[in-house]
Amino acid sequence: MTSVHKALINGSALSYLKSLAAFLALSLAFFTQLKADTDVMYKRIPIQFIAALGDPNANSGVGAEHWGLWNKDPGPRGVWLRLFPVLRATGGYGPGGWQFDEKDWWLDENGLIMEKPTFPMPAGKYVVTGDREVTTVLTIHPKDSDGVQRWELKGDTKLFDVTHLPCRSARYTPANSANACSPANADKSLFKVAPGSEMPAVEGCSKQDYAVLFIVGVEVKE
Repeated sequence: MTSVHKALINGSALSYLKSLAAFLALSLAFFTQLKADTDVMYKRIPIQFIAALGDPNANSGVGAEHWGLWNKDPGPRGVWLRLFPVLRATGGYGPGGWQFDEKDWWLDENGLIMEKPTFPMPAGKYVVTGDREVTTVLTIHPKDSDGVQRWELKGDTKLFDVTHLPCRSARYTPANSANACSPANADKSLFKVAPGSEMPAVEGCSKQDYAVLFIVGVEVKE
């Protein structure tokens, strides 16, 4: 969930507008510098979201074939844990028409059941940020002959530097065939999750935490 959605929940629209203005100013400055430093052309886009796996202290690595992409903010279309019975009653269709999958479902830091991102992350060059101090270019390479995708960040930037810490997301799948893995088993009192903390475990589920990166621009391909 982005600061937009959280600001509306908390009633802090003024704080959000100040944060947005600062964020846009930093993004504009980066695009201006990027245009001067490289022959590659980039264009700004509405914010998209990456679900990334990797060593927070790494500048590059493999495994981007396991990264996902939300091309729209999944937060506003999420369903609160307390409303899971309603989601189930609709046949698993969430706001916007996404389909809940009982064998593969996602939660955010507020306790919202989210739609899945799209896998895998498409190859390309992306301007990414964690909405903190650093904005840089992320390169996702095409799959090699073994289906593995490499990734790398421009300069000496680390994955942690472009992770949006307040956004937490985790993927829940059945721990084994005998156990029911359901949002109904989640402890709602453990939400909201603090920035940088791990997402809560859910009885009967295996959990995978993902870092969240913001995409604010993409390479212009001829």
